[in-house]
Amino acid sequence: MARASGTAAEAPDRAGGYGRGAAVLSLGIGTTGLVTYTYFALASHVLSEADYGRITLLWSATFVIVSVLYRPVEQLLSRTIADRDARGLPGAHHLRIAALIQLGLAAAFAVGALALRGPIRDGLFAGSAALYWILIVTVLAYAASYFGRGFLSGHHRFGLYGLLVLMEATTRCLFALAVAVGISSGQTAVALGMVAAPLVSLVVVPFGVRRRLRSGARAERATASLPEAPPREPEPDAPRTGAEPEFTLARGGSFAGGVLVVMLCEQTFLNAGPLLVKATGGAAGAALAGFTFNVLLIARAPLQLFQAIQASILPNLTRMRAAGEDDPFKRSVNVTLAAIAAFASVSALVLLAIGPALMDLLFGGDFEYGRGGLVLITVGMGLYLAAATLNQAILAHGRAGAAAVCWAATAAGFVTYLALARPDDRVLQVEASFTAAALVLTALLFALYRHSNRQNPSNG
Repeated sequence: MARASGTAAEAPDRAGGYGRGAAVLSLGIGTTGLVTYTYFALASHVLSEADYGRITLLWSATFVIVSVLYRPVEQLLSRTIADRDARGLPGAHHLRIAALIQLGLAAAFAVGALALRGPIRDGLFAGSAALYWILIVTVLAYAASYFGRGFLSGHHRFGLYGLLVLMEATTRCLFALAVAVGISSGQTAVALGMVAAPLVSLVVVPFGVRRRLRSGARAERATASLPEAPPREPEPDAPRTGAEPEFTLARGGSFAGGVLVVMLCEQTFLNAGPLLVKATGGAAGAALAGFTFNVLLIARAPLQLFQAIQASILPNLTRMRAAGEDDPFKRSVNVTLAAIAAFASVSALVLLAIGPALMDLLFGGDFEYGRGGLVLITVGMGLYLAAATLNQAILAHGRAGAAAVCWAATAAGFVTYLALARPDDRVLQVEASFTAAALVLTALLFALYRHSNRQNPSNG
């Protein structure tokens, strides 16, 4: 019996799906950012400086770990589900393989964290066993959360994705609010919000699964009602929508491993500068590192909102690629790059006009923010966002390993320069090297993107 393909019917939805998905997720993640800010604002008022400092350390350690470990499987799921849906492939084998990879990463973390119990508990959390165990349980809980995110984005359930991250932030904030109004008290009560957040947010996922099951049932009934169609030769210009090579543990692990390298490099670009400034800054190293961190927030803050674009662009590009829609694929990438260029240009003009005054107002301190350095890091931010966009397009082609090589080579050069450079103006060195590395990374990924489009325009 002839099988009805959903590709043609869903083409209009795909054409506008990226923009709608990015808009929905931007709203959800933007609101999430405000709720997260409220969590820390409440925590800073109800805890002592030392206790609040350990909360921020717990937060930083948790989100560096989960970003590196679990976002690879989120992106693996997002791409694989979108590709299989576009090709009309049945089964859940890919979900079992992704779950196995995620469980393996979570188990590796648990083994490492238990082996390093003393250094983590005493060195990071000043001997607090409660914070140590909260770190472990929180990181393990996020394994399920990121799996759910990949499932939802792969199926274009961007509204539920946004709701998931918003519920996560809101749940966490409620624990700090409970301490603020006197229902509970202490550092541990505030920290427990980090454990509860990913667990509570998972209540969203069954709605996405149920919607998917209903859609599958409707498709089967529609297919069963179609008359038998005689086989016919494909049209010469018809896109090839046959299956990619079989999705195996080795293939899925290779993709996830490539993305894991990219995530490690991303953390290197964002955190190596302040760490090296602290290590080489002598007595003023800690204060200078904080100043450097504030400057890099110009690049770091937009990346939080860019998560919305990353979560929506990968499944949309993957669907276009699987359906052979080369022009919409390239147009989506070009529109995103143009929007990033416009955003970076406006940001640079604002910082050129009032950058030093704005940074002093926001962060204070005794350091002077140089106008040229702020504009330089803004240019680097735009280039970095462009590189991240090109990276998603390359992942849609399934070339995670090649992308990882570009990221690793650039990150290695970035760290090597900062480690060997003379400790003159360390902040300017970080600003210049970050922007130069972003330029090199963008150029490498653009070349790889062009090569991927020429080599395999429709279905890899």
